[in-house]
Amino acid sequence: MAHLPELDHTASCACESGAMCADTRPGHGLHALQLRLAAATPSRWDDAVVVGVHDGWVDAVTLDGATLSLWNHGDLAEVVTPGEPVAVHSIYNVLSAGARRFNVLARAA
Repeated sequence: MAHLPELDHTASCACESGAMCADTRPGHGLHALQLRLAAATPSRWDDAVVVGVHDGWVDAVTLDGATLSLWNHGDLAEVVTPGEPVAVHSIYNVLSAGARRFNVLARAA
């Protein structure tokens, strides 16, 4: 049986304001269907290296040289550090850091 990754910031997570976050827009809660669709489309993952983490943003550079800024309402500074390899799903807005997955808002930097 395949090992399932930890789901962080699911529909029952807390937003910055302390209110319960039921929002699944990019950068908020990671929906199980979003995770499943990302897993079903492996060719759309881009490998990257974290170059900075600040104010809710994770800056990363893909292996082909593209720079990304990824936002999540949670503080990912304790999850990813500069120099760490990650993967970003280009369609379903998922950041993969080790066995953990996060819903992110991605923008080209």
